[in-house]
Amino acid sequence: MSDTPKFEVIDRRKMKAEEEKVSGEAAAQTAPPEKPAGPRESAPGPRLVVNEAKQEASGREAEAHEPAPAAEKQLTEELPPAPTAEESSKSKAAYDASAQRLEDLIRAQNPTVGPQPPVGFEHLVQQFYLSAMLQMGAGTQEGQRPRVDIMGARATIDLLGVLAEKTRGNLTEAEDRMLQSVLFELRMAFLELTSMVGAPSVPPPPAPKG
Repeated sequence: MSDTPKFEVIDRRKMKAEEEKVSGEAAAQTAPPEKPAGPRESAPGPRLVVNEAKQEASGREAEAHEPAPAAEKQLTEELPPAPTAEESSKSKAAYDASAQRLEDLIRAQNPTVGPQPPVGFEHLVQQFYLSAMLQMGAGTQEGQRPRVDIMGARATIDLLGVLAEKTRGNLTEAEDRMLQSVLFELRMAFLELTSMVGAPSVPPPPAPKG
């Protein structure tokens, strides 16, 4: 025989209903008879208890059927613990001080250089734009063969699309217009480039017979 213990699942809702039924019968035997004049009211307890239990069970079942994103779960497990607020504040203060020392050193060597403007959202979009255009061969000097990184350009454009998705509703009207315009231009340039890459090459004309 197997020593594995056997477990029996007990439906406590049925037990609750049976207990209330027995209690109701006992109360009916001891209580005085009701007057048959008015309409009988429905029993209040058991049906509501069963409905609530069903709602809780269905809620738990719905939560169990909601699949967690596998990629996000894996990324969360691989990431190190987030820095505390104190650590973030100290690192930012040290970074700002180091950046200021570097700017002071550059200005001391070249007094004509003015202070650097603060970096804003438009600089981030411009950085993505320039990277994608260079990857698609823009900026090649005349007479040189352009070097195209088509997969890198695609990744850069997709990153800009992720940025647009994640910042939706948090941008000003000007920022959103600039971002959408840059995305449109890069995607159209990508389409033009890939259509040229995928087009069949035209064979050279036959050499004239001598």
